[in-house]
Amino acid sequence: MAYVIGEECIGCGACVDACPAGAIEMGDGKAVINADTCVDCGSCAATCPVEAPKAE
Repeated sequence: MAYVIGEECIGCGACVDACPAGAIEMGDGKAVINADTCVDCGSCAATCPVEAPKAE
């Protein structure tokens, strides 16, 4: 189970820097998680100021 970024994303990039697996990239002003690379650590969710990442 991977995390996904919801519509709440404001494109700040905090989750990109927080991801130890490098599974998050910015695309069209929003963060996108690569489910194949995500290790379900929750670092993105803990860092996000608007709680956009959610466990799928």
